[in-house]
Amino acid sequence: MARGTSEVSEPMFFVLTALLGGPLHGHAISKSIQDLSGGRVRPSVGTLYGILERLHERGVIVVDREETVNGRNRRYFRITDDGQALVEAEARRMQQAASLVLRPTTGGAHATALA
Repeated sequence: MARGTSEVSEPMFFVLTALLGGPLHGHAISKSIQDLSGGRVRPSVGTLYGILERLHERGVIVVDREETVNGRNRRYFRITDDGQALVEAEARRMQQAASLVLRPTTGGAHATALA
């Protein structure tokens, strides 16, 4: 995996998650992020393209193809195997962290610490 791939911001996580379904262009990625996050994450165009650039530099996404639609260039991005491994690892990390808070307690040290 590319160097420095252990840090994943929430918007990065949603970009990678959006691309799990196949290549998308910027506007479609933005819409998918909003849908996946229930409207909570809404990156501006500048923020989104900055994230795409950083993910590309890390080797976790690549440009799949480019096309021109109505005179405008449209670039499609695709997640790489490293990107898929990264988003899956991040999902497992988040699940483990959430389980510390959401699991039922049966007493003991964990219940005492939360009391």
